[in-house]
Formats: sequence, C-alpha cells, structure tokens
Amino acid sequence: MRTNGPVVVQVVGWKNAGKTTLVCKLVEALSAQALEVGTVKHDAHRFEIDHEGKDTWRHRQAGARRVAISSEQEGRTCYIEERYTPLPDMLERMQDMDYVVVEGFKSEGYPKIVIIRSQEQLELLDRVAPVWAVASWLPPGSISPEASYGAPVFDVNDLDGLLGRVLELWS
Repeated sequence: MRTNGPVVVQVVGWKNAGKTTLVCKLVEALSAQALEVGTVKHDAHRFEIDHEGKDTWRHRQAGARRVAISSEQEGRTCYIEERYTPLPDMLERMQDMDYVVVEGFKSEGYPKIVIIRSQEQLELLDRVAPVWAVASWLPPGSISPEASYGAPVFDVNDLDGLLGRVLELWS
C-alpha cells in the first residue's frame, strides 16, 4: 500500500467508446499484482443502485438522505447518499487504495487514458488534460504525436502496454 494516497488515473471517452471494458481490464490486471484498487464512475444520467421494494429503497423513499447497509457475512458495506459528491471528496474515502481508476469526469485534472473509437472523436484530445495515454480503435499511425500531446498511443486491446503506462504513475 502507498503511504501518500492512491495513484489516480482516469479513463475518458465518448459514449460506447469502451471505457467500462478498459476500466475492468485495468482493475483486474492491477489487482492481479496484489495492488488494492478502487474505482469511481461518473454517470451523466440518473442512476439507481438500490432496488424498488428493498429495505434501503424504502428508507430512502421515507426521506432518509443517507442510507447504509452492511453485511458481515458478505464482507460488504454500501452507502447511498441523496446528494452529488465531487470527485475529490470520493477519492478522500479511498486513501487506503494503491490505485483508483476513475471512469469519466473529463474535466478533472488527473492523468487520463483517452479512448478514441473514430476519427470524429479525435477532438476529445483537445478538450481534456492531461493526456497520459491514448487507447485507440483506429489503425496504427492514425493519431499523430502532436494530436496526442506527445502521449503514447496504444491499440485499445494492448492491455500490457496500457498497464505498463499506468504502472509508471506509481513512481
């Protein structure tokens, strides 16, 4: 475990670019190296993790602004809050992690892996910073070093290359 907080890396891209798939692959690969990994997902839409009719859902429907559920048998705890929480506040609760992989939050300032699925999506590279790596669906050589702000460009399926780049953040 790191003593000075987790390494944070973001995976950003447009809808259906493959962000969740890449996040899951990175989490699996980092976890396989005995690293403690947390994730944070940004959702631009309304989401529901509680299910209608369940006790915690009923607590929220009754007016609870914060609901917690814990299961010793499952070794699991979940908090549901009826408020937006900024990324830095969520990361504060993950200080015991080695890595936190963030899906989305394009405007935040952590090192980013930008997923590019088509030529039309190249403009995203001009809208986010810092670009740490590019995971591309395009043919090799389609993204110039200038367009990627000097960040290495990997095939979206080159997990070893992308993982190596993420592990560089450790030092």
